[in-house]
Amino acid sequence: MTAKKTTTTPKKTPRKSAAAKAVSAPKTEKETIATRAVSLEKEKKAKTKRLPKGKPLSEEDLQYFFQLLLEKRRELVGDVDHMHDEAMRNGSTGEISNMPIHMADIGTDNYEQEFMLGLIESERKMLRDIDRALAKIKDGTYGVCEGTGEPIERARLEARPEARYCIEYARKIEQGMVPRPVEDTFLLNAVRGEDDEEESQ
Repeated sequence: MTAKKTTTTPKKTPRKSAAAKAVSAPKTEKETIATRAVSLEKEKKAKTKRLPKGKPLSEEDLQYFFQLLLEKRRELVGDVDHMHDEAMRNGSTGEISNMPIHMADIGTDNYEQEFMLGLIESERKMLRDIDRALAKIKDGTYGVCEGTGEPIERARLEARPEARYCIEYARKIEQGMVPRPVEDTFLLNAVRGEDDEEESQ
């Protein structure tokens, strides 16, 4: 009888240890899944923090775009000065003063003057963008989208060297998916205000 007792005791202990192993095994799997999830989350956060800041342009590229911007600036300054002189001349002592005054002619002349002044404002905005781009070349941030921090495609810079945004972000602004820059909003409101005044008259 004593021998039977000794045989039953060893049988129970392996069962308990197997049960203990079975219980502890799922816990380890859960722990590893949780650990993986945490590490993936950390990786994700690290990637979002490390947004690409834009591949810096070479010194040669910067010099090229600097010259391109200066040339464009010279052309614009000439255009703005010429348009301003033309708008003011037509507004004050234009050809209309040499002819009999007719209301339709006065209306057309006023429309042309307002249209010309609108063009001048648009050109002045472009001049401000060019000046901003020239300053960016000096401080080393040229060619980087102000909205995303990513590099602006070279093809876009070739077409519009004063561009502040990559094409994707510029589209988002146009579609109203991201807020329009304050300066542009102010300009838009000013133009809309003028249109409202015309409609009320």
